[in-house]
Amino acid sequence: MNIAIIGGGSWGLALSNLLYGNGHNVKVWEYNSEYVKLIKETGRNDNFLPNIEIEAMVSDSLTNVITLDTEVIILATPSSFLKQTLKQIVPLIIKLTSLKYIINVAKGFDHSNGDILSEMIKKELPAKFSKLICVLSGPSHAEEVASKKPTTVTIAGDDLEYLKDAQSAFSNDYFRVYSTTDIIGVELGGALKNVIATAAGIIVGLGFGDNTIGALLTRGNVEIKRLSVALGAKPETLDGLAGMGDLITTAISPHSRNRYVGVELGKGRDLKNILAGMKMVAEGVLATKTTYMLAEKLKIDMPIMKATYRILQGEITAHDAIKQLMLRELKTEKWM
Repeated sequence: MNIAIIGGGSWGLALSNLLYGNGHNVKVWEYNSEYVKLIKETGRNDNFLPNIEIEAMVSDSLTNVITLDTEVIILATPSSFLKQTLKQIVPLIIKLTSLKYIINVAKGFDHSNGDILSEMIKKELPAKFSKLICVLSGPSHAEEVASKKPTTVTIAGDDLEYLKDAQSAFSNDYFRVYSTTDIIGVELGGALKNVIATAAGIIVGLGFGDNTIGALLTRGNVEIKRLSVALGAKPETLDGLAGMGDLITTAISPHSRNRYVGVELGKGRDLKNILAGMKMVAEGVLATKTTYMLAEKLKIDMPIMKATYRILQGEITAHDAIKQLMLRELKTEKWM
């Protein structure tokens, strides 16, 4: 298939190698012309994927990437830049007659209103494209996919039969794709786990141990379910690859940008200084604020999420937040 990837960060480049290796014609749009020049001259972008050769064509021209024969568009830009990117590519998308899928692989929200990203995409595109929108998510660090380490993810869309073609396009002997119709659950699993992963990093930065991490991931998943189900997700999705699988991976991995932010906060560093020193986007920072907004609006009990928000806002120290969580009223254990 003829595939256009919009976003040349670590995940966009890793997917470009995966799909190129699967025999597809792949083109990548990268807005940063210096990065495009670097890839053309060296065949790599070590800022994002050290020591990985980039095999697909990379360009800073959208018209070179989205062409009349494009069959699949993969949206791989950070959530905070997705809306403005969509406004740039919609005039090109509406001309396409062979388009099969628009696959979002970003994880986050429309931070202006709390919408999941597939809803944002629907609002920006003509209605006839709505049925083409899918989301791919799961425990899948770009660095490991680019190194061809076995990885499994989930793709969500409106119809399982319709998704079989997309599953086949991505799958090979190191990358396996499952399918589901629960778009909301897959989107929210990917967005909300970044908040809990930030909290996990804070725990590591504070010097706490495995007991604390185990408790955080278990109770954090409960909070993810509470909000996700209230927004229309199926609870079982949050126990799957796009939920618990992605949560565990992001919370324990040194590859995780969100965990890194948490670790540095736990050590006592200032959030602005942490973010200023990062080359890639930590989605969990903005996601925490949006999650807090949604929890307040829907009156969902999410103590871990709210504590993380207060730490990020500088309203409370990490040590005090942990104490307050531990000394809350005792309750029976519930899955939601």
